Amino acid sequence: MSAEDQIKETVTGNDVVLFMKGTASMPQCGFSSRVAGVLNFMGVEYKDVNVLADEGIRQGIKDYSDWPTIPQLYVKGEFVGGCDIVTEMTLSGELDQLFEQNGVAFDKEKADQIRAANQ
Repeated sequence: MSAEDQIKETVTGNDVVLFMKGTASMPQCGFSSRVAGVLNFMGVEYKDVNVLADEGIRQGIKDYSDWPTIPQLYVKGEFVGGCDIVTEMTLSGELDQLFEQNGVAFDKEKADQIRAANQ
């Protein structure tokens, strides 16, 4: 199976996917750590894909999304963005709305705590 096919299958077969450097429990870069930390703190169930484990996936996800950096977050098959976009969406409440609109379970209280801590 090609890297593109693997990526497509992963993105469409899981409600929330984070392509990252490292894993959800052991991120290997600060940006991946930030996004995984937000998702973990909010109690979101997601599939983590360690791009460092497969060069084909690492380059393939950049081509798939036409986005040059990692991490990359997908919700219900749609590309959401990288670290800066996810951070902005978390602080504005847009990420909550995206999860609610797509039936993704998350802890609203925890999301509110993130916003309160960053005011």
